[in-house]
Amino acid sequence: MNRSRVVVVGAGFAGFQAARSLSRTLRGEAEVVLLNPTDYFLYLPLLPQVAAGILEPRRVTVSLPDTLPGVRLVLGEADRVDLEGRTVHYTDPEDVRGELRYDRLVLAVGSVNKLLPVPGVAEHAHGFRGLPEALYLRDHITRQIELAGPGPFTEEDVARRTFVVVGAGYTGTEVAAQGQLFTNALARKQSGQGVGGRPRWILLDIADRVLPELDRRLSRTADRVLRERGVQVCTNTSVREATHDGVQLDTGEFVPTRTLIWCVGVRPDPLVSGVGLPVERGRLLVERDLGVPGRPEVFACGDAAAVPDVTRPGEYTPMTAQHASRQGKLAGHNVAASLGHGEKRPYEHHDLGFLVDLGGVKAAANPLGIPLSGPLAGAVTRGYHLAAMPGNRVRVAADWLLDAALPRQSVQLGLVRSWSVPLDSASPELARVPGGSSKEH
Repeated sequence: MNRSRVVVVGAGFAGFQAARSLSRTLRGEAEVVLLNPTDYFLYLPLLPQVAAGILEPRRVTVSLPDTLPGVRLVLGEADRVDLEGRTVHYTDPEDVRGELRYDRLVLAVGSVNKLLPVPGVAEHAHGFRGLPEALYLRDHITRQIELAGPGPFTEEDVARRTFVVVGAGYTGTEVAAQGQLFTNALARKQSGQGVGGRPRWILLDIADRVLPELDRRLSRTADRVLRERGVQVCTNTSVREATHDGVQLDTGEFVPTRTLIWCVGVRPDPLVSGVGLPVERGRLLVERDLGVPGRPEVFACGDAAAVPDVTRPGEYTPMTAQHASRQGKLAGHNVAASLGHGEKRPYEHHDLGFLVDLGGVKAAANPLGIPLSGPLAGAVTRGYHLAAMPGNRVRVAADWLLDAALPRQSVQLGLVRSWSVPLDSASPELARVPGGSSKEH
């Protein structure tokens, strides 16, 4: 008798936890297959520290084969789901097409950069959803400071020393906070004593405050830290056009820059809309047990799923790592239950608080609703990240200690080029290669 096969598509926070839950519950009684473009789980919250030179890239990656025993990893990008044939079609890293039959399917494909119809953005901006983008920005930022030199500065040099971040949510706020510290250190090395002045960082958002989705106390803390560091915070402001020479704001100001970092949010992976099932803003509609109505063999979780929010009737859970991880665990449990192991449970989760790393010893946090700032918030934030990571804890902690004791290495490796990390990509986890088949939408 053939074993049942469960296919999990995606190894982000939701997919990783779903695969781990299934492996621990089923214990070989069913085959668990994980389809993912890379052989690692990426711990996204620490990605800004990679771009800022604090952490080495491998520190924020966790090996899937090492941490998911009993799960068969298939490297590839899902192209299409055939619901009637119960197969997932995919393309592997060498552009060979394949397909996976399933008895149960868990869609956890996550999200990609959110695009807005702003002229020039797709051509001149870079996102921040994958490791290749972080590596590119780390090199690019270093290169701009080095090309500008120690001064005196020409107009071109000033543009190179100006960095614009669009979107003051989690990612944009952390990128601006970490980036300001990073470029200040680079500039001091260039000039010897920093006589040329600090590089200019601008953080834009159409909302009336930074971190608009969080408690106002966290927002005020982050805003204060950013401004004290010299970050120019521009709320109620958006980009009208992006060009090679700079950014035109809707206020009428033109900002000369060679760096536009796009952090306006995320959208569900386009694969979800192509499945042919009802969606809500690109997210697959599911029941509270994460099952798809009318398709008892299909489950969805994380950013790919519109999960009813019990704390806000009539709404869906936000697209956050906190929800994705817990939904992944529950999806694994409920899939196992559908195969005769236990009983299904509904998704119920109340937020445990939020953490925003502002670089150095600064952070804004409200664990269990208790507002914290300064070094205490910084310690709580880093402690949480170490506890939440499924691996590499010692290496991450070691890099933090080294960063506190030694100057950062300010070299650019040039391994990721601008054209290989387009903003308009359905695969931010993969750098485009010459002649490759990188998906764009």
